[in-house]
Amino acid sequence: MAGEDRAYRAGFACFVGRPNAGKSTLTNAIIGQKIAITSSKPQTTRHVIRGVLHRPDGQLVLVDTPGLHRPRTLLGQRLNDLVRATWSEVDVVGLCLPADQPVGPGDRFISGEIARLRATVIAVVTKTDLVDRGRLVAQLAAVGELGEFAAVVPVSAVTGDQLDTLVDVVTAYLPVSPQLYPDELLTEEPEQVLVAELVREAALSGVRDELPHSIAVVVEEMDRQGDLTRIYADLYVERPSQKAIVIGHRGTRLRDVGIRARAQIEQLLGTRVFLDLHVRVAKDWQRDPRQLRKLGF
Repeated sequence: MAGEDRAYRAGFACFVGRPNAGKSTLTNAIIGQKIAITSSKPQTTRHVIRGVLHRPDGQLVLVDTPGLHRPRTLLGQRLNDLVRATWSEVDVVGLCLPADQPVGPGDRFISGEIARLRATVIAVVTKTDLVDRGRLVAQLAAVGELGEFAAVVPVSAVTGDQLDTLVDVVTAYLPVSPQLYPDELLTEEPEQVLVAELVREAALSGVRDELPHSIAVVVEEMDRQGDLTRIYADLYVERPSQKAIVIGHRGTRLRDVGIRARAQIEQLLGTRVFLDLHVRVAKDWQRDPRQLRKLGF
């Protein structure tokens, strides 16, 4: 048994939880690079993004998924199907429960959903930097009453507190396996997908509540020449009134989106970036199978 403990392990894990539980932030902190976009808006994540952490004793592949939610559109149904398919394939599931919020019905619902999986389930109490010790102890007790977990780990993605411990725990429950990905790979996602997500993240910042689910981004062209990458991307919304909101008065909002996105994309690509953004209307695209296919869902 001791020999197996020291064996090389490799496998897949994902963090789940209700909106704003800190799932994507935790994934980015562990990988050490931004691979998943974050936002205060629910259902920000729309694609399954895989990030790879390389260790001497193993390889942890973190899968960032959309959040499970009550679907109101065809897009919502497809995202839920994607989530459940991903959950069925991973080795470890970490249920994220924010330290600063009481355990609620949403947490109990997701806990019930993942209890039936073949994966090892651990509880991750996130955002510990936002509470004092007394509140954290009370939250850990509440989490213990939520269900049976292989481990309960409190962590802060912001300060890095207990991050290494969490990685150790997750890796210990991965199967003994040879390496799955090459050493230099941090994510298997195409650059165009990551760029589109960074543009969408910038567009989500500060928009009205009805808009987040209506925004989709497609990178139409990426052309790298030396130290400059030219990117042409379209932002899709569902109504002309939404187009006006995204563009803003005299284009000021769209300019801000471009500035914010370009800084993130330059970090990702390691080159200077010329970013050309256009806003287009695709009427009720979240409910239209043809439009969903065109936009990559």
